[in-house]
Amino acid sequence: MQQATSNKQQATSNKQQATSNKQQAMKAEKIIPVLRIFDYKKTIEFYIDWLGFEIVWEHHFEENTPVYMEVKKGNIILHLSEHHGDGTPESRVFIWGEGVADYHKELIDKKYKYNRPGLEKAFYGAVSFTVDDPFGNKIIFNEEFDKEKHKDLEFCSIH
Repeated sequence: MQQATSNKQQATSNKQQATSNKQQAMKAEKIIPVLRIFDYKKTIEFYIDWLGFEIVWEHHFEENTPVYMEVKKGNIILHLSEHHGDGTPESRVFIWGEGVADYHKELIDKKYKYNRPGLEKAFYGAVSFTVDDPFGNKIIFNEEFDKEKHKDLEFCSIH
């Protein structure tokens, strides 16, 4: 009886180890959010002209059909889609990086008519700002707060 219990425990242990090894084998190379868009011209004005992304590629199944496109800025990659069912308006993308305060200043200096985000000191230890695209999606740019590096920043709010 004790031998049967021991064999059962060993089998369970082996199964757990195999599952653990499979979980460790998965390694994400890239995570690319898909954001829903509704107007190509507004998309270009916001993502390309204001945020400074570049178009990597665009796809239409045929003439006069919705666009599906990839844009990037540095190592930030987004997919933007006019296709019904590809993403939901009012999605959020949370981005961590460096140089957030400088990027914020660059955007403010462009005086984009529809968006003037404030620089914030977030409760989770970040310098942060949020941009709202014309379709209700939010992109939150974050950099780990460094007391010395960020001592001269003026925040619109601290939360």
